[in-house]
Amino acid sequence: MPRDTRTITEADILPLADYELIRKEKREENILRKKFRQMAVGPYATITFESWDSMWLQVQEMLRIEKGGSAQVADELAAYNPMIPDGSELTATLMFEIDDEDRRRVFLSKLGGVENCISIEVDGEKIAAEPEMDVDRTNADGKASAVQFLHFPFTQAQIAKWHAGTGQAMLRIDHPNYGHAALIDADRRSELGRDFPNATA
Repeated sequence: MPRDTRTITEADILPLADYELIRKEKREENILRKKFRQMAVGPYATITFESWDSMWLQVQEMLRIEKGGSAQVADELAAYNPMIPDGSELTATLMFEIDDEDRRRVFLSKLGGVENCISIEVDGEKIAAEPEMDVDRTNADGKASAVQFLHFPFTQAQIAKWHAGTGQAMLRIDHPNYGHAALIDADRRSELGRDFPNATA
């Protein structure tokens, strides 16, 4: 199963002509999968938990859009492979979305440091998010990025609790200007548990 490799290689990438043949099917699969891997946290934040499959699709889509060929592949793999969960973590893309550009700019200007205020709570135990360190997620002026790339590293004990369904699982944002939490329900918990393939349920 590709997700067990936890790495996308050049051998996994389809030529554009071959990808076009299955693109509609793969995009529909991704939409269905997001039903259990995506959730709202408050009025403006949406978090999507990533996987080998979602990152593979993203690489293929970038190659399709930019048409950089084999020269582009290495850069895309370097960009997206780090967001594939490594077997003891969940990874996620969190987006703050406000349609009005002026309101969005003001909102983000008050959200500096939010990347350090995000966590998953399992049975009352906090798992702090670690931001992907490819770029600064808060700029020098204190404005937060609208997109945050996150890792949630679990201990084996926490993974065991996750699989056992022990206690509640919550996604929390505890920033002074955006304090919200969302329950990770049983269906999502089961789906996300697949990202811990070596754990004993």
